[in-house]
Amino acid sequence: MSRKKTERQLNLVICLLATRRFLTAREIRSTVAGYEDAESDAAFKRMFERDKRELRDSGIPIETGGGDLWSDDEGYRILRSHYELPEIELLADEAAVLGLAARAWRHAALGEAAANAILKLRAAGVPVDTDAAPALTPVLGTDEPAFLPIWQAVRDRRAVSFDYRKPGDEVARRRRVEPWGVVNVQGHWYVAGFDRDRADRRVFRLGRIVGDVEIASSGPPVEVPADVDVRSVVRRGRPSEARGVARVRVRADSGHELRRGAQRIAAGEHAAGERRWDLLDLPYTDVADLVGAVARFGDRAVIESPAAAREAMAAHLAEVAARDPDPRAAESAAEPVPAAAGRRQSASSEQLRRLLMLVPYALSHDVRVPEVAAHFGLSQRQVLKDLSLLWMCGLPGYTPGDLIDVDIEAAEATGEIIIGNADTLAQPLRLTADEAASLVIGVDLLGELPGVADSEALKRVGEKLRAAAAAPPGAGEAAGVHGAGGAAPEDGAADPLERLAGSVGVRIELSEEVREVQRRCDDALRAGQLVHLRYLAGYADEVTERDVDPMGLVVHDGHAFLEGWCRLRGDVRLFRLDRVLDLTVLPEAAQVPARARRRDLSEGVLQLSADDARVTLELEPSERWVTEEYLCSSVHELDGGRVRAVLRTPAPEWVCRLALRLGPRARVVAPVELAERVREQARRALAAYGPGG
Repeated sequence: MSRKKTERQLNLVICLLATRRFLTAREIRSTVAGYEDAESDAAFKRMFERDKRELRDSGIPIETGGGDLWSDDEGYRILRSHYELPEIELLADEAAVLGLAARAWRHAALGEAAANAILKLRAAGVPVDTDAAPALTPVLGTDEPAFLPIWQAVRDRRAVSFDYRKPGDEVARRRRVEPWGVVNVQGHWYVAGFDRDRADRRVFRLGRIVGDVEIASSGPPVEVPADVDVRSVVRRGRPSEARGVARVRVRADSGHELRRGAQRIAAGEHAAGERRWDLLDLPYTDVADLVGAVARFGDRAVIESPAAAREAMAAHLAEVAARDPDPRAAESAAEPVPAAAGRRQSASSEQLRRLLMLVPYALSHDVRVPEVAAHFGLSQRQVLKDLSLLWMCGLPGYTPGDLIDVDIEAAEATGEIIIGNADTLAQPLRLTADEAASLVIGVDLLGELPGVADSEALKRVGEKLRAAAAAPPGAGEAAGVHGAGGAAPEDGAADPLERLAGSVGVRIELSEEVREVQRRCDDALRAGQLVHLRYLAGYADEVTERDVDPMGLVVHDGHAFLEGWCRLRGDVRLFRLDRVLDLTVLPEAAQVPARARRRDLSEGVLQLSADDARVTLELEPSERWVTEEYLCSSVHELDGGRVRAVLRTPAPEWVCRLALRLGPRARVVAPVELAERVREQARRALAAYGPGG
C-alpha cells in the first residue's frame, strides 16, 4: 500500500508541475495513474483530499484556482516558480556554518525540518558540510510538549488556547492567546503574545502549559504590533535587580556558590583548633529566595543580617526539623509508566521527499549508488528500491516516452545511476518555512560559539539563506502550504520566513567572565593543549583541581560546556563553564585516549543511569519549578496542585541540599534514610539561630 501511495502522489506532482492550466479533480482522476483504484466517487474524494494535504504538509505548493470553464469545479496546478529552490552558492566557510546550524536541531522537534533542508540544498548541489568543525556542538532542546503546536500557531498566525499553571497556583487556568513569537532563554522556551482575556501582553513558559494546545482553525490572522520585539517582551519578564544586601557568615571551606555571588568577602580570623568563618555581603531580591539560597548549606552558612531574613530562616529550618519521616508514604511511592512516544511521519511521505531530492541530485551529478546512499544517509538497498519505484512514474499517458527512464540493471550491477526523461523533476523543491527557519535560528545560535560568532561567513550565510527561502512573487494563500510554510502574507506584508525568523529567538545569557573562559577553551582546542581547571562540582559543595584534555565545546540548555578527557576521573566529562573558577592553558600537548568518545547528547547533558539513586519528593504548587529545572524520571499530579516527582541522581546528598532549600514547601518521601538526614541537618543548622547562636 505504501509503495502504491508513493507512486500515485509522485505521479500527481509530475502532472501538476507539467500542466499550464488548472486541472479539475475529475481530470486528475481520469489521467493520473493510481486513482483508478478508487472504487467510488466518495473513495476518490477521500483519497485525493488526503494526498493534497500530505503533499502540502511536505511543502509542495499545490495552487487552487479556476478549473473547467463550463462548471464551478476548482482546479489545481503547481507553478514551477513556487516549487523550485532558487539557486544558492556557498563558499566553503559558509557551507561549514550552515552544517553547524543544522546540527543544532539534531535532537530537537525541528530536527527533521533541518535535516530536510540540508538534503534539499545538497540535491541542488550545495556542498553543505554537517561534519565541519566537529569540536563545536550547538544543541537546541525542545522537550516541552507544547513547543510544536505553539511553533505552528506562530508560523500560521493562529490564536491558541491552553491551560496554564502559574507558579504557586493550585489549578491550571484557561488562557486564550494571540502568539507573537517564541524565545529560548537559558534553555527554556517562552511564548509572548496578547492575552485576550486580560487584554494585555503576556509571557508564558511552555513547560507550564498543561495538556494539549488548541489552535484556532478560523478567525483573522494574528497581527504582531509594529512596535513589538518579541525578545524584548520576554526579557522584561526576567528577574529584577537586587533590593538589598545580606550579611552571611560562611565556613571557609564551604558555600562556594554563595561566594561567587557575593559583593565582598571578608576573611575571618583563624583560631587554633577551630574552623575559620568568612563574612559575605550577599545581594538579594527577595527574602524567601535568600533564605532558600543559604539554607541549602545547612550549618555551614548563617544569616547575620537583616533581622527579618534571620527570623525567616529560623522559621524555615524549624518546620523542616520538626517533620518526621513517613515510612508508609515511602512504601507507596512508585514511578508511573512513562507515556508512549509520538507517531513518526509515514514511510510513503518520507520516500516521496527522498525521490524529489534524489532525482535532481542524480541529474546534476555523475554519481553512483554508494555515493547517493552516503549523501542522503540511506542504505544502498533503499536507494535501489527508490530507483525501481521511480521507474514506474511519469507523465499522464504513461507510455515509454512518458515514463521516467531508469537503468535499474546498471544500478544493480555497477552502481551507476542513469536517469532520463525526468526534466519535470530536474530542480529540487524549495525550502518550507519550517526548514528555512530552523536553519536561520541555528545560525543565530552559532553567534554564541567562539570562532564562529564574529565570522563574516555567519553573516553571509544568513543573508543567502533568507534570499533562497524568500517567498516568490505572487505566492498567495491559494498555494495552500499552511502545514509546511505557514499562511501566505497579505499584500504588502512581510515575507513568511522573515516574519517567522523574526518571531523566534535564542538567548544564551553568559557573563563576560564565562565568555572569556569560553574563548580560552577554544584557543586550547585549536592549539591542541592541555588545560587545568579549578572547578566547582555541580552536585557537591566542593572545588576540585582537574587536568583536562579538551575534545569540544558544547552549547546546550542555555549553558556553555567544555567537553574533555578528565584525567582525575579517567573518563569523558562535561564541565559547565560558569562553574570554572579558574582555567590555565598548560604548555603541554593534549593527549585524548583513543578509547575516548564524545558524549551522546540526544537525551540531554544530564542522563539517567542504572546506578542512580531514586528520590521521591512531594512539592507544593509554588515549588513545581523543580520538575522544570531538574531531571525527573516521573511526575505525578496530586490534589491541590501538589506534585510527586521522582529524581534519579548519582549524588543523594545533593537532594538533601535541595530539600533544605525548599524547606516546608517540599518533603522527601523516599528513601526514609534521606528524609531523616534532611531533618537532622535542619536541626544542626537551626542551632545557630537560637539563644547565643
